[in-house]
Amino acid sequence: MEHLHPEVVLGMAAQAPDGIVIIDGDGLIRYWNQGAERIFGFSAADVDGRSLDVIIPEKHRKRHWDGFQEAMDRGTSKYGEADLLNVPALAADGRRISIEFSVVMLPAADGGLYCGAVIRDVTARRERERELMRRRAEAAV
Repeated sequence: MEHLHPEVVLGMAAQAPDGIVIIDGDGLIRYWNQGAERIFGFSAADVDGRSLDVIIPEKHRKRHWDGFQEAMDRGTSKYGEADLLNVPALAADGRRISIEFSVVMLPAADGGLYCGAVIRDVTARRERERELMRRRAEAAV
C-alpha cells in the first residue's frame, strides 16, 4: 500500500458516500466531503470555517463541546477505534436526522490536533426500528 499515491486516497475521501468531516482544535470545520454534503445538505463552501454547531442540535451542544475540549486537552478521544457513536444531528433544512460516526484524533503539522469523523445517516433505519418496537408493543397488549 505504500505505493498508493496520496491523491488517490484524497480522491476516495472526497467521493466517499459516508460523510467525512474534519474540525480543527477550535471546533471549526476544515474538511467536508461529498458524503457530508449529501447527508447534511450543506455544501463544503457553506460550512468551511464554521463551527460544528451548524449540525449539532442546541440541547446537545454543551455536552459535545465539553467532551471535545477534554479530548483536545488529553490529545486522545475516550472512544476507541471500534466505538460507533449514535447521535441526533441537524440538516440544512432544519430536519433532525440520526447519525452514527466513528471519531479519530489527527495530529497537525504545527503540533495541534484535528478531530475527524466518518459519518453515516441512519435516520431511515432508526425509524424502522422504532416502528417495529411500536408494533411489538401494540401486539403485546
